[in-house]
Amino acid sequence: MNRTHPVVRLRVPTDEDAFVWHRVFDDPDVMEFHGGRAAELSVYEELTARQRRHDAELGFCLWSVLDSAGEVVGFTGAQPWPHAWGPAGEIEIGWRLGRAHWGRGYATAAAEATLERLRSAGVAGVVAMVDSENARSIAVAERLGMRVVETFTTPASERQGRCYRLAL
Repeated sequence: MNRTHPVVRLRVPTDEDAFVWHRVFDDPDVMEFHGGRAAELSVYEELTARQRRHDAELGFCLWSVLDSAGEVVGFTGAQPWPHAWGPAGEIEIGWRLGRAHWGRGYATAAAEATLERLRSAGVAGVVAMVDSENARSIAVAERLGMRVVETFTTPASERQGRCYRLAL
């Protein structure tokens, strides 16, 4: 199926976006593969601040995704893999959208825009760490042309996952 993706805009997250991310992700469906519930607001405040630093230092980050009306619908982007386990030293691409925007092409459109920005920043390749039961994120990774290179068990939750890779 070749459908047209919605228009999205990516921007470096603002202080206010921490509040929006907290609200948009305060949904058990959205957080099913991320601990089951939204983190405290302070976590999103730290996360958006860290992303501003990443953008300034690396030229990329987890950007806020804005729809055609300019409303924040989630985030997409990339950052260095933050854990001691897994693809240490690699750049992970990721996306998370509010439930109201699922199934409409936002994640794919935003992730494609992310890949273009990463290419422009000179990033050679990316990984995506995806829960094996997260069919929506698996579909996005595969639409991007990513391929599974290994499976893993998340240490904290002991959930099974897949590591996807894409050379840029």
